[in-house]
Amino acid sequence: MSASGLITMAAPLEGVEPGEETPFEQVMRRHERLVLVTALRMLGNLADAQDAAQEVFLRLYRNRSMIGSPALGGWLYRVTVNVCHDLRRRRPDTAGEWDGAAEGPDPQQKMVEAERRRVLEMSLRALPEKERAALVLRDLEGLSTAEVAQVLGSSEATVRSQISKARVKVRDFVERYFRRRS
Repeated sequence: MSASGLITMAAPLEGVEPGEETPFEQVMRRHERLVLVTALRMLGNLADAQDAAQEVFLRLYRNRSMIGSPALGGWLYRVTVNVCHDLRRRRPDTAGEWDGAAEGPDPQQKMVEAERRRVLEMSLRALPEKERAALVLRDLEGLSTAEVAQVLGSSEATVRSQISKARVKVRDFVERYFRRRS
């Protein structure tokens, strides 16, 4: 379900004309992809990522005071990471195949790209939660080390250490995986 499906659940807001987009809807539309992609990278499963995104936007709706805040982006990342942690704890073995569609000019290229994504997802699932969150936010989402530290409530030194350990573990996992395949 698209997070924008939540719009129909929200009661009309006072002072908003019919057909006019509310500030909540504007924020949701603007950040929907960020939340969904981050959740997908954290969970590796589209259905779980959609569930997580829906929960994130429900929490935003309950905390509408965040709308317009300069801290909104960091708040959304932090809530997304926390929701994903909660979801993984409730569903410890949700490790499914990567749901992303392969892109490529030909079927063989599509298979290679799908395999790369699948191996990356498997390596991310093998990481401890804190290392996975730090790596996803820094390397895949492009946040600065300071931003990741703020989102995760850690020091920058801790985040740098977690990212370094995670990168080594991912590299080792990928090397072992392809060594076994050859």
